[in-house]
Amino acid sequence: MSKLSFPEGFLWGGACAANQFEGAWNVDGKGPSVPDMCTNGSHTSPKWITVAHRADRLYPSHEAVDFYHRYEEDIALLAEMGFKAFRTSISWSRIFPTGTESEPNEKGLAFYDRVFECCLKYGIEPIVTISHYEMPYALVERFNGWESRETIGLFMNYCRSIFKRYSAKVKYWLTFNEINGGIAPLGALLSTGTIRGYEGPVTEIPDDPQSRFQAIHHQLVASAMAVKYAHENYPHFKLGNMNVFAASYPLTPDPDDIIANQKQMNMFCWFCSDIQVRGEYPHYARRFFEEKGIDIKMAEGDREILREGTVDFYTCSYYMTNCTTTHADAGVSNGNLVGGCKNPYLKSSDWGWQIDPKGLRWSLNEIYSRYRIPIMVVENGLGAFDKKDEDGKINDTYRIEYLRQHIEQMKEAVRDGVDLIAYTPWGCIDLVSASTGEMAKRYGFVFVNKFDDGSGDLSRERKASFYWYQKVIESNGAEL
Repeated sequence: MSKLSFPEGFLWGGACAANQFEGAWNVDGKGPSVPDMCTNGSHTSPKWITVAHRADRLYPSHEAVDFYHRYEEDIALLAEMGFKAFRTSISWSRIFPTGTESEPNEKGLAFYDRVFECCLKYGIEPIVTISHYEMPYALVERFNGWESRETIGLFMNYCRSIFKRYSAKVKYWLTFNEINGGIAPLGALLSTGTIRGYEGPVTEIPDDPQSRFQAIHHQLVASAMAVKYAHENYPHFKLGNMNVFAASYPLTPDPDDIIANQKQMNMFCWFCSDIQVRGEYPHYARRFFEEKGIDIKMAEGDREILREGTVDFYTCSYYMTNCTTTHADAGVSNGNLVGGCKNPYLKSSDWGWQIDPKGLRWSLNEIYSRYRIPIMVVENGLGAFDKKDEDGKINDTYRIEYLRQHIEQMKEAVRDGVDLIAYTPWGCIDLVSASTGEMAKRYGFVFVNKFDDGSGDLSRERKASFYWYQKVIESNGAEL
């Protein structure tokens, strides 16, 4: 490998998620998912979750950016950039509208047939997330989401259906998107679905750690069962986890800050992946559960399932870092699911997320040292306000600079010896923000003419970053 490039066969691409860009929320038999019950919001005004649709509210996922009807155009744009891989997801409620059906919805299955065939036509490898923040809302109403053990069996019925259907089209599978998101209070909405009966701002969902951690346990068991089943029946499949890697540093060299940060990293960044990669609950979880009064109910055989269902590769999202401190006078910073203290050495995005490219190199080295399995960075990017300049173009030089700096640090991590095999920046086509429900927070190389009031003709435009990333891929990362 040249010191100036990435390994041969490196999977350059981008990432999107069904609930944030497909739209067609009730088309061809699809049932409502949790995001379909969420209104729009902004970084200053939270979105709402409603138990029924309200005429006075806008539900952005209902149309999203209409990938459902425009997938051929969109995948052609990805191919034009030279994508080697496309990380996307399957909508559970498009295959099983309520999650409880015994047979899958054929029209839903056929849609993903067309999507994957279109990708393969251009030589693009699908990397498919099985559950990406979009469980069927009927499972929230009936079982309080993942808090019920019955959800495991329903998830496995879904997995068996899609594994069988796409066995010749999909090699790389991720079980749950940002599974450790359930550790944060907002994860009750996004990940675990433990929100039965709640209506109101998503920032005010009552926090129930016992419910969330029981739900996470059920997800971890379901993930392991899916991995074990795939290994036994589809040996050519490769199964990975997906973790929010929200790295944090001690704000000061005060030993109390060092210990506080270690606890933060252990429970947020390492807990779920330790189980998914190593196959058992980590030692540090016991004290955490004792101090929080959490009692995980395990069924007979759960520990064996976790041991037998370890993943083949590790994947994560990486956007920012924060600091941890025991000192009350520290400034506050925002982040992806979790915030922290401001780092005086870092700048922040429009949404207050601290920009830390070197933190990515540090994180990749820490992950690889811990697990020694291949790594994919399957989300990374800059959410920003994009607008046309006087020349009529979207010159998103700020995004190019963000991505350039992070790719440079990935290159350093590869030189450090990290087995990094893929990079799929988030929201390669503009989409609805999962956390805020807005379109204004744009990540893409492709601008979609859709706005927060629901207006827009959905036409696509290439940004300056589109052509820049095209050259990055063509040069295998040598030309940045």
